[in-house]
Amino acid sequence: MTKKKDIKILRVTHLRGPNIWTYRPVIEAWLDIGELEDFPSNTLPGLNERLTTWLPGLIEHRCGVGTRGGFLERLQEGTWAGHILEHIVLELQNMAGMKTGFGKTRSVGEPGIYKMAFRTREEGVGRAALEAGRELLLAAINDEPFDMKGTVERLTDLVDRRCLGPSTGHIVDAAIDRKIPYIRLTDGNLVQLGHGAAQRRIWTAETDRTGAIAEGIASDKDLTKSLLASCGVPVPEGAVVKSADEAWEEAQDIGLPVAVKPIDGNHGRGVSLNLMTRADVAAAYEIASKEGDSRSVLVERYIPGNEHRLLVVGSQVVAAARGESLFVTGDGKSNIIALCDSQINTDPRRGPTEEFPLNPVVPHESEEIMLDLKRQGLSPESVPQDGQKVLIQLNGNVADDVTDIVHPEVAYAAALAARIVGLDIAGIDMVCEDISRPLQEQRGAIIEVNSSPGLLAHIKPASGTPRNVGEAIIAHLFAEGETGRIPVVGVTGTLGTSLISRVVGCLVHLTGKHVGVANGEGLYLDQREVTAGDSMGFDAGQRLLINRTVQAAVFESNAATILAEGLPYDRCTVGVVTDMQSEDLSELYISDQAALANVVRSQVDVILPEGAAVLNAADPAVVELAELCDGRVIFYALDEHNEVTARHRASGERIAFVRDGRMMLAEGAQETPLLELAKIKPVTAKYPESLLAAAAAAWALEVPSDLICAGLRTFDATPKKTN
Repeated sequence: MTKKKDIKILRVTHLRGPNIWTYRPVIEAWLDIGELEDFPSNTLPGLNERLTTWLPGLIEHRCGVGTRGGFLERLQEGTWAGHILEHIVLELQNMAGMKTGFGKTRSVGEPGIYKMAFRTREEGVGRAALEAGRELLLAAINDEPFDMKGTVERLTDLVDRRCLGPSTGHIVDAAIDRKIPYIRLTDGNLVQLGHGAAQRRIWTAETDRTGAIAEGIASDKDLTKSLLASCGVPVPEGAVVKSADEAWEEAQDIGLPVAVKPIDGNHGRGVSLNLMTRADVAAAYEIASKEGDSRSVLVERYIPGNEHRLLVVGSQVVAAARGESLFVTGDGKSNIIALCDSQINTDPRRGPTEEFPLNPVVPHESEEIMLDLKRQGLSPESVPQDGQKVLIQLNGNVADDVTDIVHPEVAYAAALAARIVGLDIAGIDMVCEDISRPLQEQRGAIIEVNSSPGLLAHIKPASGTPRNVGEAIIAHLFAEGETGRIPVVGVTGTLGTSLISRVVGCLVHLTGKHVGVANGEGLYLDQREVTAGDSMGFDAGQRLLINRTVQAAVFESNAATILAEGLPYDRCTVGVVTDMQSEDLSELYISDQAALANVVRSQVDVILPEGAAVLNAADPAVVELAELCDGRVIFYALDEHNEVTARHRASGERIAFVRDGRMMLAEGAQETPLLELAKIKPVTAKYPESLLAAAAAAWALEVPSDLICAGLRTFDATPKKTN
């Protein structure tokens, strides 16, 4: 067939906050599909077959049909290239391990021009998926080859490098389930949960409650053992040595067999177990001494049994996993490297990245495995006899869930160990033959206490029940009912919105809260100007939300900023809309009142159910937004007899108005007089509608009426500078 013209990507925007498409971050792409406007999918021979061959997961896309296979139905019926590209990009992200599902594509009214939005969890991955998706679609349309395998591998590598790790992501997902907002603070796994003064921070399984002293203790195995032993927690007998000769002397004093490990190592590296000879102890000493930060090595009594990892969160054991020794069986033909590949590494649970609960086994890259093989008279290149069983690793695969059978005394010992060290979240390594029995009955012992423990063995155990440890961590950080939120007020429109935001900040500050304001004039903390100039952008807003002193925040936005970046917060307590006007947005394909209303409604869409919308009753287009609010609605108007406010008040709801020169609040029949406009500073009193909106917003935040009056009387539009 004749080769079709290119699909041009005209513009790509990362909308980081709530936007005209959805509450979540999306990438918005403007597309020119050119000649393909005349060729829907049902007119392109072989397109559907090539797409479903390359992307079999498209069967799961429900699309607007709402059932499995819905998108494929649309393909058969005929849909356009922009819509097809949307689903390709979503599926490429899914195949790369970054699950997403939301997408929309809409014509802008010009032939061939479309706006397409798709959910992405990481901007760089989303942009790469967009480019790859375009290439894939053009190859499918023109019946050209496409490197599907290489594309998915490149995207998967991007996901591994740029997205949250699985443990951190699991905790963040648990926070989202609790409606707790989050902000990623770095390209790594440092994440803020909640906003302002209500926030907590995590770094994988470490939290802002994890003390540096506790971490230091946990990293010193000898000190940890000493503290545990002094409190009656069973630990193996042992001592610190500084040479191979000392290690052998200590091994003889303790009694063989022994274990040798670095005093400040982690993740099991450098640990050798069940050592019986001087040569083995010396070799193990050299391995261990290279892992830690010093030549100091710990020699301990070897404890027979299986290694277990118990996860303690707060004061409770929330998950437990058991490890077992790893063997291969010879076939008389293959060496040990090949046997590991064919008998161990084929397990789908093994992989090189964090998303796999088990690591691949590469004998010649592990000194510990090399030592175990040497003790058996073997090397990685050895070919075991047919049926010969070869030990590869002792207790190196902690991945079988045993949470439900942990004996209460064992759980108590693990929780006590975490408290003794001082960790709020800890991984307790314990060796025993049967975790359903007390340790004293079987000479079991705690061998290590770990800060920042890995969570994957509990989230995705090799066998047994997956544990929602993220939920336990969130419950530890946030009490029941806590959301990590501070009061947030959003002000959208063009009529006095900067003044409204400043006044609201002033009124809330009078209640004793530290208040941040980000508006078109600057960035303010407690009415002091921190940064002059337009601060309506996403980054300025984030500065307030990550500030741990801020107890309430007020943000100004307009249609242009919502279209450019989205709102700088996910939800708000109060949303104020002053009008449905805007500067010329025709270049953004916003050319009529309906399109503008679709943008401005974003401010109302994000109001929390327990919150309120403050709407200008004098603007019919703003009044129509009331039905979109999940919370209450407060209408304001200068005219007490405004038809909208009168009807709203008659139904028992709240309004704000002016009567005989005095600002008034009313809820049903109950009235609360505020301040006479004549008593407000003239520079401020010139904008009575803005003052009404600000007073109504403060009322929605339960600011007492006397403080509202005091704030209106003393408000100074001239900000103080921060030195």
